[in-house]
Amino acid sequence: MSALTLHEPAVRTVDELVAHVRAGGYGTDPAQERVALAFTTSQAVRHDGRSSGYRNEVLSLRLHAAVGSCAVEPGALPAAALDDCVGASVAALLEHPLLPVRIAALDAYLAHVRPHTPDHGARPCALPAGNSLQRSRARARAVIDLLPATGPRRVLVIGVVNSLLERLRERGLAYVPCDLKGGVTEWGETVRTDALAELAHCDAILASGMTLGNGTFQPLLDHAAATGTPLVMFAQTGSAILPRFLRAGVSALCAEPYPFFWLDGGPGTIHRYDGPGTDIRDGGPGTIHRYGGPGTIHRHGGAR
Repeated sequence: MSALTLHEPAVRTVDELVAHVRAGGYGTDPAQERVALAFTTSQAVRHDGRSSGYRNEVLSLRLHAAVGSCAVEPGALPAAALDDCVGASVAALLEHPLLPVRIAALDAYLAHVRPHTPDHGARPCALPAGNSLQRSRARARAVIDLLPATGPRRVLVIGVVNSLLERLRERGLAYVPCDLKGGVTEWGETVRTDALAELAHCDAILASGMTLGNGTFQPLLDHAAATGTPLVMFAQTGSAILPRFLRAGVSALCAEPYPFFWLDGGPGTIHRYDGPGTDIRDGGPGTIHRYGGPGTIHRHGGAR
């Protein structure tokens, strides 16, 4: 059992987590912590050999050495949101009317007080240098390898990332692709838009941290907790939030705080939190981190 599961209270909802933060449960008063910098990162990409592209936009907040992030629909974040964040306390931002601001603030605070280190349950995994597709595939291997080696046969993928689907195909796993934007996958498969309708037909869930930012995370967590269905998260959004749910339904996590792998071609690190008995094989220079407890543009799942 990781240090994280030994020393943190179990939380079952984001609201419970926020209440614990507000009560000083992580040792630092969020009313005394102020965001120094707010910024957005926008990108558009189409990998060589791929028939479709996508766009990402991410809100990030700097708190001391930590950066918290939440992806948003491109163009949806009001410019005034950045002004709202700069110099504001974390406590104030946890009450902001925009959910992405609240998630980014919570992520920044938790990344500050519970950084992705072995002491907090994270295990670094190297992400090698390479072009955009090579790095996307390297991350996909790190994420998909968090699924149980035996048992799952049909995976519900929430947040369509073609490199993840490619890796599932390599492992011989069936999948149901879901994304709020719909569309088709690289292989011409229809992307479903109602993930909850597919839960009963799948025996594992692979979901983007963007579910935190659009309010669709809780039903997935509740389903996993009630049924024991493996729930593996891959997160640029809320990478420091999701480890808090490893005892509440999340079975494993690939956490990727800012700067994200798609920002440059050099080596990097992600962090994996994985369940008992999972074999982590690190490779190449750079790093990823895992946590674990017991023609179409797809925007739901971050970089593809």
